[in-house]
Amino acid sequence: MFDQLLMHPFYLARHRTAPMLEERLAFLTHVANQDCGRDHLQRTASELLVIVKMLGLAHRPRKAMTRDEVKCKMANCCRLFRLAVRWLRFLGCLQQRPAPLTPWAKKIKAFTNYMEHEEELQAETIRHRRWFVMQFLNQISIKSGSLHGITPGRIDMAFQMLLDPGGYSRKTVRGCASALRAFFRFAESRGWCRKGLAASIRSPRVFSQASVPLGPSWDDVQRLLAMTDGDQPHNIRARPILMLFAIYGLRRGEVGRLRLEDFDWEHEVFRVVSSKTGRVRTYPLTRSVGDAILRYLQEVRPRSSHRELFLSLNPPFRPVLASLRGMVANRLQSLNVSLPHYGPHALRHACATRLLATGLSLKEIGDQLGHTHPESTQIYAKVDIVGLREVADFDLGGVL
Repeated sequence: MFDQLLMHPFYLARHRTAPMLEERLAFLTHVANQDCGRDHLQRTASELLVIVKMLGLAHRPRKAMTRDEVKCKMANCCRLFRLAVRWLRFLGCLQQRPAPLTPWAKKIKAFTNYMEHEEELQAETIRHRRWFVMQFLNQISIKSGSLHGITPGRIDMAFQMLLDPGGYSRKTVRGCASALRAFFRFAESRGWCRKGLAASIRSPRVFSQASVPLGPSWDDVQRLLAMTDGDQPHNIRARPILMLFAIYGLRRGEVGRLRLEDFDWEHEVFRVVSSKTGRVRTYPLTRSVGDAILRYLQEVRPRSSHRELFLSLNPPFRPVLASLRGMVANRLQSLNVSLPHYGPHALRHACATRLLATGLSLKEIGDQLGHTHPESTQIYAKVDIVGLREVADFDLGGVL
């Protein structure tokens, strides 16, 4: 490894004779397997020597350290701190912080296993239910592991606190109520709480189509895409990503998890795995989107063992799912448009509004967006204010 990275005999000897040779070589091999370039590997090799010295690892090469210990010894060296944590974790020498134990931790774990293995729910649904249940149990301040002290009245009071001004929206609290009903049904079957508690949980009323999802206008979407013109790699990558959000109305996870094999270039179609249901939807690949993706593949996408379509531009190369929200938000905010939210979902709303304006039915729009329930699409029926005004101004010509 060092023979390939270092040419000068002095530096080569320095790396070979420094402490923790095997540990450094193993980590460098691991980094190289992530498709990192030569410059990145050289810098990492040099920084590992600095880390060995700063942490005093020459005298205790395999002793576990906590993040706080590492941070104390590497103050004001953020990059080295992150690398040191990665290296120690790779070596199994990073002492993990014990997870905070709560009185109901075992019950939450049992509920999670039930959702995962018996109900076979999607990971996102499980995560949201866990979060809601934990927030609720924290809210009512359970002091012991017993749930028998929970009454319908205490649940109602907790919901009221969540709905107070500055709290959660009614729709969010309704989701919390649904998660709690599932949890307490499970708890009742195990004898952990009083009977009938799940049935007593009432969701706050959410008025049908009470709020309209707002996204940028189609003119703003075109301005957004115009910002990606040129030969800069980050723009070449951003263009197909923004198109998939705005033209197809895909969710963030659906774009981030697209894989190379999802595209059938011969038949000009691609498939998307729904973030919510796990079902596969097939879309025709439009020429403009296909050309943008091909340009990204040919000119920008790094060679990598990762099969995800969109990868980071700098090593270590990895899928960009976690950074998609920020990438879209920064570009939308640069347009100086006022929106409730600036993430990828705003472009999904713009897509739905555009489809409605072109005359597609709500059923067709729901199919495009991957909605499983018609109610999810009906909210867009009152978005096209211009269209409604045209209807209102229509001259009935003596019909009345």
